[in-house]
Amino acid sequence: MDYKTNVMRMLDKHKINYKHYTYADTDAISGIEVAQVLNQNPAQVFKTLVTTGKSGSHYVFMLPVEKELDLKKAAHAVGEKSVEMLKSKDLLPLTGYIHGGCSPIGMKKFFATTVDSSAQNFETIIFSAGKIGYQVELSLDALGQIIKFGLADITT
Repeated sequence: MDYKTNVMRMLDKHKINYKHYTYADTDAISGIEVAQVLNQNPAQVFKTLVTTGKSGSHYVFMLPVEKELDLKKAAHAVGEKSVEMLKSKDLLPLTGYIHGGCSPIGMKKFFATTVDSSAQNFETIIFSAGKIGYQVELSLDALGQIIKFGLADITT
């Protein structure tokens, strides 16, 4: 592959092993469609969502593409009274990523990150490489070498 995203460059710089996938030449839009196009288990393919807490702090949640974020569980996981989804128009200025290409790695600023506990069921998880059409696959241990995160049950 001759195209590298910033996420891939960061992983290379930290000498973290990963696999990469591209679906840029397909019509896949939703995470479930991406998993199908790449013959991946949707329970192992994670989406990255950014929220705002009642305190005004921002939080990142990673969960399987086939699941929905439970806002009450998410708020509890980060010690907030409540959290709400960040508005799409605020995503790029806050994180440097656009909707559909958001990765927990390489945001403009690090935000407290929580990964759904179901990730522990797999040796690796697959998530956005920071650009629509590109994904990376790595273990939770490897992810932990580049960002700090907690694990919690955050899905409905």
